[in-house]
Amino acid sequence: MFSKLKNIFKSLSKQLSNAVMYKIIDERNIEEFCSKILIDLIEADVAYDVAEGIVESIRRNLVGQRIPRGVNTEEYMNEILYKSLYDILSKGLASDFLNVVRDIVARDGVAKIMFMGINGVGKTTTIAKIAYMLKQNGVRSVVVAADTFRAGAQEQLRKHCEKLGLPFIGGRYGADPAAVAFDGVAYAQRGKYNVVLIDTAGRMHIDVDLMNELKKIVNVVKPHMKILIVDALTGNDAIEQARKFDEAIGVDGVILTKVDADASGGAALSVIIGVGKPILYLGVGQSYDDLLRYEPDAILKMLLR
Repeated sequence: MFSKLKNIFKSLSKQLSNAVMYKIIDERNIEEFCSKILIDLIEADVAYDVAEGIVESIRRNLVGQRIPRGVNTEEYMNEILYKSLYDILSKGLASDFLNVVRDIVARDGVAKIMFMGINGVGKTTTIAKIAYMLKQNGVRSVVVAADTFRAGAQEQLRKHCEKLGLPFIGGRYGADPAAVAFDGVAYAQRGKYNVVLIDTAGRMHIDVDLMNELKKIVNVVKPHMKILIVDALTGNDAIEQARKFDEAIGVDGVILTKVDADASGGAALSVIIGVGKPILYLGVGQSYDDLLRYEPDAILKMLLR
C-alpha cells in the first residue's frame, strides 16, 4: 500500500537533505522542492486541493528550521515530513469506536448503528467485519438487512450472519425499510443484545428516493451513529458522496474500503484527508479481521518507513 507515495516522500527527504545541510532553511531553499512534490503528488492521484494542503504543511514546518551539526540530515527531514503529514492526518482521528459503543450500551441499553453508502463500496462485507470485531470483544450484536431494494442484498448478509453465528433480521423485498429496522431494534431489546447493525439500501448514484428512505429510517429508529462507507479508490467521488450524505442525513463517522487495492496510495490519501469526517476504520482485505482502526501513525509508517 502507498508504494508510490512512499517513494515520493523518500525522494523529497533525500533531495532536501542534500540541498540544505547546515543552513537555515528559507523560502528560496524549498520553493523548487515544493513545486516538484505538488506535481508528483498529483501524478500519484492525490486530489489537487489535498496535494496543496500537504505541500503547504511541509513548507510551514520547513521554513526557519536549522539542521544542527552532527545530526543525520535525512532523519531530521523525515521528522519534519512526519510532523507535516501528522498535522493533516490527525484531523480525521475518531474516538475509539468500541469504547463509544460500550458507552452507548451502558447508557441506553442498545446501541443503534446505521450504515450508509452507494452500491459497490463493500458495505455488506464491512458490516460483517464490524459484527465480527464486536463479537471478538464480547459485544452481542443483531444484524438487520433494511435494504429491501437490491436483489441479493439480504442473502449476502444472511450468509455472513450464519458464518458468524449472529442473529439476522430481514424483510421481504419491497417492504418498508424503516419497519424492518424497527423490528430489528425491537428484537435486540427483547433478546438483550447490545448492538443493532442496520444495513441500508444504496444506489449507483445518490438520488432523492434514497435520501428520503434513509431519512425515514433515521426518524423511526433514531440511530446513535450514522456511518458512511466509501470506496477509497474513487478519490474525489468519495469526498463528494460524504458531502451529500452529510448534508441530507448527517454522517458521524466514515469507513474507507479497498485501501489495500490502491497501489499508489494517492486516491486513498485524498479521501483520508479530504473527507472531512472522523475516520473509524480502513478496510484492507476480504477477511473478517481485515479491518484496521484508523491511526495517523499507521498511515505515516506506510508513507515514511
